[in-house]
Amino acid sequence: MHNNDKNYYDSQKSNKILFLFLLFLITFAIFAFSILRTIYSNRYLPSHTAIIHDRSLRGSIVSQDGFSIAQSQKSYQASIRAESINPQNRELFITLFSLYSDIPKEKVKQKFKDKYGYKIEQGNIILSKNMDARHAAQLKSLAHKLRKLNILRPTKRPNGVEIVYGLDIIENGETRLFPFGDTISPILGFVGKHSETNYIRPVGKQGLERRYEKYIGYKSNGYIEGKRDVVGDVIHNRYTDIKPCINGLDLHLTIPLKLQRNIEYMLDDMKKETNSEEIIATVMDSKSGKIIAMASSNRFDPNSIKKQDIQSLNPKFSEYLYEPGSVLKPFTLAIALDHKRVTPQTIFNLFNGELDIGGRRKITDGEHRFAALSASDIIVHSSNVGISLISWRLSGAEFKDGLLKFGLSRPSGIDLSRDLAGTIKPVSLLNHKLHRANSSYGYGLMVSFMQLLKAYASFNNNGIMPTPHLIDHFEDAKNNKYKLPSIAHKTQVISAATANQMNRILIDTVSKGTGIAASTPGIVVGGKTGTAKMTTAGKYVNNKYQTSFFGFANDDKGHRYTIGVLVINPNRPFPYYYASMTSVPVAKKIIDMLIVLKYLEPNQQQVQLFKQTHPAIVEENIPQSIVEESPAGKTSNVQNVETVYEAPELEEGNGSD
Repeated sequence: MHNNDKNYYDSQKSNKILFLFLLFLITFAIFAFSILRTIYSNRYLPSHTAIIHDRSLRGSIVSQDGFSIAQSQKSYQASIRAESINPQNRELFITLFSLYSDIPKEKVKQKFKDKYGYKIEQGNIILSKNMDARHAAQLKSLAHKLRKLNILRPTKRPNGVEIVYGLDIIENGETRLFPFGDTISPILGFVGKHSETNYIRPVGKQGLERRYEKYIGYKSNGYIEGKRDVVGDVIHNRYTDIKPCINGLDLHLTIPLKLQRNIEYMLDDMKKETNSEEIIATVMDSKSGKIIAMASSNRFDPNSIKKQDIQSLNPKFSEYLYEPGSVLKPFTLAIALDHKRVTPQTIFNLFNGELDIGGRRKITDGEHRFAALSASDIIVHSSNVGISLISWRLSGAEFKDGLLKFGLSRPSGIDLSRDLAGTIKPVSLLNHKLHRANSSYGYGLMVSFMQLLKAYASFNNNGIMPTPHLIDHFEDAKNNKYKLPSIAHKTQVISAATANQMNRILIDTVSKGTGIAASTPGIVVGGKTGTAKMTTAGKYVNNKYQTSFFGFANDDKGHRYTIGVLVINPNRPFPYYYASMTSVPVAKKIIDMLIVLKYLEPNQQQVQLFKQTHPAIVEENIPQSIVEESPAGKTSNVQNVETVYEAPELEEGNGSD
């Protein structure tokens, strides 16, 4: 009996010990699990340090007269959790958010509904993805007030912790703004979007925005990191780590906004007047190659590109190749003069404007035919027969080499995203008289507008051809300026003597030839017109033409400008589609603007003499004020450069070219 009791007590003792041991193991397991859970779980404890990111911005594009025509600003996203708003305060929250963000109340209300129109009761609601810095600051102030007014309520997390979610304002990207809308498009170009880990940046896709991406694009992000205070702000002391951001360089153009806008508005009117597809025009300093205006009638607003804008996205100045027509004739004569095969006084028999070159092939002149003309008058009266005869005094190789020196069949060097080279016939074809004659008056070769403008500058610059450029310099945040080395490149294409002879011939062409409508009292104007048939699928199209005027306007104060105008498909009846009645009036209006805006200063003695000898037409030839003065300095106020230009009716031109 005693042994049985002893065994029983021993058994109970063992069970108790085992129970205590198991209890210890379970307690230890719970303790270990709690420790591991604490280690590996997100405890949402505030950090002792804080970091403020300072992201780099894209550089601005600035006009010559100080207006920012493209600029960047940081954008912010505003969001809130639906369940954190007291239901009875939702309407109040919507009202306050609308007031602080300037977003219409009804638009904010829609954010709280799903695609089926039902109220969103839970989850994150993005109220705006594109807030500017001003509205973001206002909403941050609102977020602080919402907590004080108890408009927000705490929500319980899965771990049981209650948290009050506030109105979150987060920097989410960079927005590119074009304050003046379609001004300086399409050469300005446009941007696309590039995503970087929840941050959106603009990236150049066309025009200057694309060409100079590596200069104006953002460089290096910055930050401020250090100990935080009780509200989470960085405490600035000697231990604070600061790395400043480096923004992209600002791009400064050679184009003044005031002149550019007035020319653009004038082209809009002239496009309607000529019923054309598009008109493009450029003004360049003949000595330096500095572009002071490059305008098109077909523009788009980079802020909001629409489907109908697609045809206008690519600038035609350097991307549109075409047969130039008679504006090429001065090059042919200049090459012959430089080779001393002719002089300006050399007389040519023109066979009454009809040259038989074998079989059924003939070269003919237009309405105005002559029995004979001097070499200079062949340009003045734009004779196809005469310029063909001049080209025959050159070999095919000499003719082609001369055109290459003028920059044809080579990129013009203009600082746009694309610069097409065009084509010239091979020497094997140009050795044949027919092909050489055809090219001598602008057919059978393809050129760009900028190539012609660049080449015509040599007639106004002692035979030196500058490189056309739109960029004056780049500038960093410390006001350091950087120049591109390529803009200083210049080429002597013909001798100074030949250039001066051509200069006088082109002046005669305006004073008594096909460009007479561009004459301006007190200003030296020279140039050449051209009217060429357009091609479709390699075939010439009847009643479709493109007309042009290339020349120069100088005063006696040393200002010398090369001017180019191209009118594409003016839909007007014969003979009112000719260059003398479409392109030349545009050039004349540009010259008048240059005078009014003080780029050219007419000789007052010549102006007074003109008034005395031509009293009946003084009002038509003396330019009047067309532009309101605008204050200098960087601004986005469009009203400061508004035009008061009004286009008069087109005058009938003179001649057939």
